[in-house]
Amino acid sequence: MLTPKTFYLDTMGCQMNVLDSELVSGMLCSCGYEAVRDIQSADIVLVNTCSVRDHAEEKAYSRLGQLKSIKSRRPRLIVGVIGCMAQRDPKGILAKADHVDLLCGPSQLDHIPAMLDEVAAGRSPVISVSSEQSRLLDPARRSLEALDSLEELDRSRIPLPGQSVLQRYVRVQRGCDQFCTFCVVPFTRGPERSRDPRRIVEEAKILADRGAKEITLLGQTVNSYSYLEMGRRTGLADLLARINDVSGVERIRFVTSYPGDFSDNLFYAMCDLPKVCEYLHIPAQSGSNEVLKRMRRDYSVESYIDLMHRAREIVPEIQLAGDFIVGFCGEIEDDFERTVALVETVRYKNIFCFKYSPRPGTAADRHQADDVPTAVKRRRNSQLLKVQEQIAARENQRMIGRSVEVLVEGYSKAAVKAQQAEQSRGHEVGWRRSDQLVGRTRGDHIVVFNGDRSLIGRLIGVRVVSATALTLHAVPDAAIEHGTTAASTPQR
Repeated sequence: MLTPKTFYLDTMGCQMNVLDSELVSGMLCSCGYEAVRDIQSADIVLVNTCSVRDHAEEKAYSRLGQLKSIKSRRPRLIVGVIGCMAQRDPKGILAKADHVDLLCGPSQLDHIPAMLDEVAAGRSPVISVSSEQSRLLDPARRSLEALDSLEELDRSRIPLPGQSVLQRYVRVQRGCDQFCTFCVVPFTRGPERSRDPRRIVEEAKILADRGAKEITLLGQTVNSYSYLEMGRRTGLADLLARINDVSGVERIRFVTSYPGDFSDNLFYAMCDLPKVCEYLHIPAQSGSNEVLKRMRRDYSVESYIDLMHRAREIVPEIQLAGDFIVGFCGEIEDDFERTVALVETVRYKNIFCFKYSPRPGTAADRHQADDVPTAVKRRRNSQLLKVQEQIAARENQRMIGRSVEVLVEGYSKAAVKAQQAEQSRGHEVGWRRSDQLVGRTRGDHIVVFNGDRSLIGRLIGVRVVSATALTLHAVPDAAIEHGTTAASTPQR
């Protein structure tokens, strides 16, 4: 059997998975494979999976069911499962999906070309995942040299389909040491390890040379980034300062932060470094101290609120985002009402809210009862999201009349949908000056406005004229100067 040469990457889950898929894509392309946008024309389909919630795994199994149907018609199709789900339960995947040829954990992504050669030679299934001992008990043995060499392929990596060249991810840290009782990440991605800042800066330079205007630094607990460099400890604030000096990079973000490790020097970095955006994603998970203790979150509600107050004192323009889990083990109605109260107190720009689902192998699954009924979880989830929607609508209304800077990303979903509808009717259409564009503010607000395609990729000023809970509507503001002028620096 000849080695297949076309591949399709199906990515599920977080930004880490998006970056992993991009690295795998770059690696395969450098080995002579060709990425395709149509699953039907691929010799190989790799599903990059997430295990953080049961729903994420159900979605992956649904996709594998579809691939089984395709493979029944095309027996030579290679189906691979990579990422966290492959690491967590490789035997379970093979038991439910016997058509899978390849299973690869997130710490073995550099093995994929060799694994594909084995599958093509008739040896299937091929599995490469971390052992329990190497993943948790002896981090020193888990050298990242292979994965770091994979990241050197950034020189040839290209964005995945649908991913903007303007906004790119750079990983600064792998793994997590928190072991929150609900979370599977330490088991699937291993212990926390920070990358060499010199390599991170070099990667940012490469991406900037290829057109990136905005760099987002990724880590499971990104604010705990720490690297010993020539006897000196480099933290996240130091790293932000070095990337701030990279020519071509206009904006810098970092996600996701952990409240228990956060220090004020990151707030001061937002003030002092003009490219660092005033946006902070910092999960609270619950507004109840009792629930936080059962989650093994190393902070209290009071300390979290104090941190949010300091954020707004030091960085008045800061926009906050949070994560919440409803229906965690033992959560009573009073616990949930405390979570609602926290959301109302902090006034987030947006939140991500999830119904608790036990993850096999975690402490909560082993030692705590999943005792909140599904209907109650669903009701609490909907209620919390409705509260947040009302908050966001009020906060966004206050933006009306303000002039803000946006990075213009491209055409809005509405504009793309309208053109596709015209094309489906057989009409020859092109983009017009009046077509709707979309961009984001430094605080991560989505802004739509009408304008010419020449604005795409630029930082421009717009004036907000109306707002919903999710979107700001604006008109271009010719009075605002951009680029390196003082007018582009946000008010502190």
